[in-house]
Amino acid sequence: MPVFYTGICAGASQIPLMAKLILKEFTSCPLSRKRSGMGIIMKYRTDRNGNRISQLGYGCMRFSRKGSSIDYEKAEREVLLAIEKGVNYFDTAYVYPGSEECLGRILDQNHCRDKVYIATKLPQYIIRSAAAVDKTFREELTRLRTDHIDYYLMHMFTDHAEWERLKSFGIEEWIRQRKEEGSIRSIGFSYHGDTEMFLKILNAYDWDFCQIQYNYLDEHTQAGKRGLQAAAQKGIPVIIMEPLRGGKLVNLPDKAKEALALDSHGYTPAELGLRWLWNQPEVTCVLSGMNSTEMVEENIRIASEAGPGCLTAEDMEIVEQIKKIIREREKVGCTGCRYCMPCPKGVDIPGNFYYYNLMYMEKKSSARFEFAQNMGMRKEPGFASQCVQCGKCEQHCPQHIPIREKLKEADRELRPLPYKAGINAARKFILK
Repeated sequence: MPVFYTGICAGASQIPLMAKLILKEFTSCPLSRKRSGMGIIMKYRTDRNGNRISQLGYGCMRFSRKGSSIDYEKAEREVLLAIEKGVNYFDTAYVYPGSEECLGRILDQNHCRDKVYIATKLPQYIIRSAAAVDKTFREELTRLRTDHIDYYLMHMFTDHAEWERLKSFGIEEWIRQRKEEGSIRSIGFSYHGDTEMFLKILNAYDWDFCQIQYNYLDEHTQAGKRGLQAAAQKGIPVIIMEPLRGGKLVNLPDKAKEALALDSHGYTPAELGLRWLWNQPEVTCVLSGMNSTEMVEENIRIASEAGPGCLTAEDMEIVEQIKKIIREREKVGCTGCRYCMPCPKGVDIPGNFYYYNLMYMEKKSSARFEFAQNMGMRKEPGFASQCVQCGKCEQHCPQHIPIREKLKEADRELRPLPYKAGINAARKFILK
């Protein structure tokens, strides 16, 4: 997608053309920019309608809190700094406590609504009627103090059946009406699940954009690189969430930090993770949940320097080394090749092994939650307990994994009794 630059200071249009060209050339060098203290130049990528979106987006889920409420003054300073530096895409959601209200108040009181794009989401998993769709949307407009949403998403799809359920409420006609009146400008969906289901949802409607969890550790899980490229081939912009896996790719194991220290560019763990994403032209915008002015400044600096081709072969090799180190704690040597699939009983074999391994690469509780959220909420969940021990999968596994034995282990670890009861209760409520 095309990349554009903002002016670096007020009154840039008054600078003679030759001076502009020299200035642009000078500021394109990160070292020169750091030495001079000059302004940072944000880069933009375009959506399918030609709108310029800053390649760094602001994720508003993690605004700092003061007691039980969002620290408004602190959030205001950080948001206004981001806008001043060229960030124009702000992502929130109905279910982020206080986030929509806070963002709406900041933009309204500082008269900058028309300088940014707002993305927010319909909590489709709790919607039970057409009336509920409209009521929720109108409430979001009120919270955000606006008459339109620039990018509206169906929140957290995990299964194509969720879209079919919304269609039964007349969601397609509702979207058409909202677009016609101008209260929604672009429609999309956010996704947590596997690649095959993502592709099914991607092809189920004429989406304007989509949002996926994607980072170098999730390159071949979730929607994955295959999903990213499929969307790009259809001309659908892709917004990236969890670019650093909730901080997991910042707080690397010591051995991984040592490997990164050998890189000649001196990147921090966060910078390497962000550059890995912006190195890919299919990525439209990367969301970062920034909650300090220092983080805003640093991420904007990285965004101003990164783009397709910004990583060298050396950098890519470092990424692979870090991935290998992180995965040393894996319990199953599954590569996600999917030669074992499809299972005749519907078991998602790579999915179960992915979350089982994740328990030992990250916190067990967070891996179990992600498993429950992503696999547990599908209409056809693919639990390991569905295995009937036929052994067909093991005949096709290039890694010669004792799949049947490992599936039993995975199920015991991923769904101990309290989690099993919780998943069953949530399924009854959400999938009814």
